[in-house]
Amino acid sequence: MQQVAVVTFDGFNELDSFIASALINRCRKEGLEAFITTPTQVITSLNGVEVRGQRPLEFVTEADVVLIGSGVKTRDVIADDRLHSMLPLDPSRQLIGSQCSGALVLARLGLLGRMPACTNTLSRPFLEACDVTVLDAPFHAEGNIATAGGCMASEYLAAWVIARTLGEDSARRVIEYAAPVGEQQETVERVMGAIRVGEAALR
Repeated sequence: MQQVAVVTFDGFNELDSFIASALINRCRKEGLEAFITTPTQVITSLNGVEVRGQRPLEFVTEADVVLIGSGVKTRDVIADDRLHSMLPLDPSRQLIGSQCSGALVLARLGLLGRMPACTNTLSRPFLEACDVTVLDAPFHAEGNIATAGGCMASEYLAAWVIARTLGEDSARRVIEYAAPVGEQQETVERVMGAIRVGEAALR
């Protein structure tokens, strides 16, 4: 079983963490499973929803895939000097992705290097202050690292993970299942097209 850590901090955006984990967990029978991974046993979302983590933050060392969610306290997270020891990520053996302000975490860990990234509008100036080029795009990936910008772009991040671990057919199946009735085909093509464009950009 390949395991995905959906890293979720206090003040998190529910759409980012829950959409990605829910879509990925449609693949349990194929050997891919996601877990909400938290620094404390209970965290509270930006809208006041209390959630009990499924795995502790230390789980990131075991995970095959690590996705960093966003939230209103991300800048507090990256200000913590313990961040490197909290998140010992390794792109040589892990797929690593971020959602919206989660890109700030990847930048702080030095994982983006010269790679451009995607984030949401509110986080853009803070990411640019880290000397990261921010793309006007919902998804971008280079090698084993991907970033997504905008809450609903979490479906792109999830589809990327599924396609990279299980194959494009599995990703298409999951997106088709979740798509609005009557819009399945156009949704699948939009999502998979965004991934193809995001991986081909700047080549």
